[in-house]
Amino acid sequence: MRKYYTRACNFYHGKVAKNLIKSKKAFPLNGKKNIAFDHIEILSRDTKRINLNFFHINKINRLDNKIKKTITKDLEKITTKRKNFIKNIDFNSPSIMGILNLTPDSFSDGGKFNTYNKAFKQISNMIDSGAKIIDVGGESTRPGSNTIDPKIEWNRINYVVKNFKKKYKNICLSVDTRKSDIMMKSINYKADLINDVSGFNHDRLALPKLKKFRISKVLHHMQGTPNTMQKNPKYKNVLLDIFDFFEKEIPNISNNNKIILDPGIGFGKTLKHNLTLISKISLFHSLGFPILVGTSRKRFINQISGEYDSKDRIGGTLGSILYLLSQGVQVFRVHNVREVKQGIMVFEKINEE
Repeated sequence: MRKYYTRACNFYHGKVAKNLIKSKKAFPLNGKKNIAFDHIEILSRDTKRINLNFFHINKINRLDNKIKKTITKDLEKITTKRKNFIKNIDFNSPSIMGILNLTPDSFSDGGKFNTYNKAFKQISNMIDSGAKIIDVGGESTRPGSNTIDPKIEWNRINYVVKNFKKKYKNICLSVDTRKSDIMMKSINYKADLINDVSGFNHDRLALPKLKKFRISKVLHHMQGTPNTMQKNPKYKNVLLDIFDFFEKEIPNISNNNKIILDPGIGFGKTLKHNLTLISKISLFHSLGFPILVGTSRKRFINQISGEYDSKDRIGGTLGSILYLLSQGVQVFRVHNVREVKQGIMVFEKINEE
């Protein structure tokens, strides 16, 4: 049976977008007036092949009725304004998620912030620089890493989780964990978001426990485990396979539709896989949820630029983020909040003209 997918493409920004939407020559992306598109890519696949076709939006009515029904449903999701389900987070404008690794062995900044004073100084710096979400993690999930005992993980993060909302009532607290015990403890201390890189597949108790709460979740894709994920990852088609993963898992993890989608750049992907996902990221708008992407300092930047030291990959990080921003991505998970915020501000100001 052939399946069809719809990707918005050929984007316009700022005044040009507003004028095209007003004259009905383009559709708004996610209900926003400052970003529009006038073409779609229709992807279709069966067990044997994948077909790609580009159409101007004024030619959609010429499509076969069966295909047009699917495309129309997708377009409704693509053009509908995203609901704001986390306090003080507007999914109709870009938000920065600042990374706080409280681990001794994370690939980029392990061991830098693992005391109370250092951790909260870094949190304050990221918030002052423009972060709306702080993502706290106590277990490294870098390629080749192994899982750790939940007690060790909680000991690494508990002083931040317990005190975060006392200091920052209006900032979103996200907890990066694969373990249900950590999730429950974090919810007790008013965490706003659970970010599980396994897509809630690591701990079989996670989803049954979470169903009792209306907690927001990041649905993250990863092939394999952190220990195995970069050992020759393979897909039939990385873009469509991850779309199908999201489509299958959304009903399983959601009891309230408070979901953010993350395709998991670098989690079980080759350089080609990562570049395909970034360049075609707008496909995921047709699922109807906000999109989060984490490209910060990742290895694919080294593979392109030759910068071995992760701290020297800010330029590559910003380059990828500005492209993703142009495609309507809503949330960016980053280490260098100040630089990314500045880049976003300049991008938006240019597009006002």
